[in-house]
Amino acid sequence: MSGGAETALAESLLRGARERRERLVAMLAELTADDAPSGDPEALEPAAALLESWLAALPARTARLATAAGPLLEAELGPAEGAEVLLLCHYDTVWPTGTVAARPFHVDDAGVAHGPGVLDMRGGIVAVLGALALLGELEALRRPVRLLVTPDEETGSEASRETIADRARRAAIVLVPEPALPGGGFKTSRKGWLLQRVTATGRAAHAGLEPERGVSAVDELVDCLVELRGLADPAAGTTVNYGLLSAPNAANMVAERAEATVDIRVADAAEEARVRAALGSLAPRREGAGLTVEELHSRPPLERSPAVAGAANRARALARLQGLELGEGHAGGVSDANLAAAEGVAVLDGLGPEGGGAHAVDEHVALDSLVERTALIALLIAAL
Repeated sequence: MSGGAETALAESLLRGARERRERLVAMLAELTADDAPSGDPEALEPAAALLESWLAALPARTARLATAAGPLLEAELGPAEGAEVLLLCHYDTVWPTGTVAARPFHVDDAGVAHGPGVLDMRGGIVAVLGALALLGELEALRRPVRLLVTPDEETGSEASRETIADRARRAAIVLVPEPALPGGGFKTSRKGWLLQRVTATGRAAHAGLEPERGVSAVDELVDCLVELRGLADPAAGTTVNYGLLSAPNAANMVAERAEATVDIRVADAAEEARVRAALGSLAPRREGAGLTVEELHSRPPLERSPAVAGAANRARALARLQGLELGEGHAGGVSDANLAAAEGVAVLDGLGPEGGGAHAVDEHVALDSLVERTALIALLIAAL
């Protein structure tokens, strides 16, 4: 596409997104009216059905993939041949059933929408669907596009990760409409995540009568946690955090069992390898004690590879055609972009609208940004 054609398309898409503002807001309100809690396939069904109806209207070639976590939706649009764009979304939220009734969608006088999941990531989903509709109206969808909308990102994507990895391997680029950084910047790196359960076992005994017969699982666990704390390296971006600690034993017993969850974040593959090696070498210190480490969830780090950096530079240039000056940066949290990037494909994350309060009761999204990101995502699909 020539420079003049790109400029004309960018302007047309921005006009079209502004004209669709009322429809975009209505879609956001309708989607936010459904609770969609992770881990509850039955509760996810209304949101999945609504999204299917919107995909059918695009029109898109849509499939529903059954998973243990709930329906995973997949849609294909555009021609069959060419460099494929993968759009990676999730429709589950962190909010339990009943949250919508307690805290319904509303728009304040400043043009900011509030409601559960409105930022993470219902705003991103609406922007993607609006972008695809715009490209269809302008007959500008000239490359294959695949859309995945997953049901379990907020709980680790265990049921979706193989599908995500497979589709990422087929793609030329992966676009992820997670919320933008403050100021609208793209997310070009994310930490990796290792969530581990460490379980220590020992031998029970009466803590007063014959403690010498016991082997304390609590003492074993504490020593292990001290050792794990030594893995932290703030300069390298590696952090270690202890979550749930449990020792379900009577107070007058030498503990027979104790466990803890350990959240470890790493900035790059080298640190991940170092941490995994250390986890694999853990061993009990006491005779008669046992120690096991179980991985509950993990995601590899999203590093700013040359492919990621190149996509971000090109995206910033395209954004300027719509009057946006956007930066890029790092996010400490994880997303499905981590899984896609592990397949070696160019990934651009943080394409969703601006807002704040993700996973908090003040979650909100700026409607002006929703319109802008609809136009920008459409342009990226067409020209990136």
